[in-house]
Amino acid sequence: MPLSPPLSIVGPNIEQESGPLGVVIPLEESKNKLASVTPLVDLTRPDMERVNQLILSKAGSDVQMIPEVANHLISSGGKRLRPMLTLASAAMFDYKGDHHIKLATSVEFMHTATLLHDDVVDESDLRRGKSTARTIWGNQASVLVGDFLLGQAFRMMVDVGSLDALDVLSTAASVIAEGEVLQLSVAKNMETTEDDYLQVIRAKTAALFAAAAEVGPIVAKTDKATRSALKSYGMNLGLAFQLVDDVLDYGGKSADLGKNTGDDFREGKITLPVILSYRRGTVEEREFWKRAIEQGESTDANLETALGLIKKYNGLADTITRANHYGTIARDALAPLPKSPWKNALMEVIDFCIERVN
Repeated sequence: MPLSPPLSIVGPNIEQESGPLGVVIPLEESKNKLASVTPLVDLTRPDMERVNQLILSKAGSDVQMIPEVANHLISSGGKRLRPMLTLASAAMFDYKGDHHIKLATSVEFMHTATLLHDDVVDESDLRRGKSTARTIWGNQASVLVGDFLLGQAFRMMVDVGSLDALDVLSTAASVIAEGEVLQLSVAKNMETTEDDYLQVIRAKTAALFAAAAEVGPIVAKTDKATRSALKSYGMNLGLAFQLVDDVLDYGGKSADLGKNTGDDFREGKITLPVILSYRRGTVEEREFWKRAIEQGESTDANLETALGLIKKYNGLADTITRANHYGTIARDALAPLPKSPWKNALMEVIDFCIERVN
């Protein structure tokens, strides 16, 4: 995904805080430049530079390990899609202040904190093509630095002074935590239904997309119908995004994913391609899934068998069909809004999220 080059050290109109964090945060430059996301990147570029400068400032601390751990993940790139949604959903209504900068930074800190926590819960060793923070500094440091970033996010929300925005983002934080716990409760359980799975990803992933898109129109002082439209857009975009992510875990390349192909299988995660293949399979095939997922027999040989069964029962293709369904709902949510380059860019982001599978 083509984004800005590394940033200058000081962004305009943003409060700086002292701290030993001395690495400028780069925006990721992808080898495969997808035209469908370029308009959003170009439109948000100036504000994203300000967001990245605020990230640099707010991740600083006199406690040396905090910026070290935070910057390890933050500087590894990533799509920065969630903060761009906040910036775009404010700017499309001609918002001229800087509250959207702080809220976009809050959204990115919330996302980064969940990744730090996720890697501990999932015992993951690879994130964005790099060793996870937990493998370098340990689980305790990863959890605590995630907590620090959440604290900084809430401080910025308070600085903005919008109770509505604070309510939306704090609610999202609670829902994300609920989603994490729900995922634990259904982990390694092959009787997990598609509805169970959708409830997990709606909470874990889509809730933050929805909040990121909703707080923009809040600071732009739009009406409730507009807020609702952007919230629906973000929620359904997030669902489509996660569905495609789950396809890529079984059908992507490690170099593109930034993690090991089949990690979900090895961790016993119940995702939609697995659910569909299990429910459509024979008695013997369902017994295989129980051994592999529930009993932890997640060998490379069993991964190959799993991939064969997923292909046999169209697990990936039908998951992509679901992703397209939610993409259509996201488009319909935006449709009534006034025409603008911002609206067009947000529409194209839907294509980007789904076309990643290609």
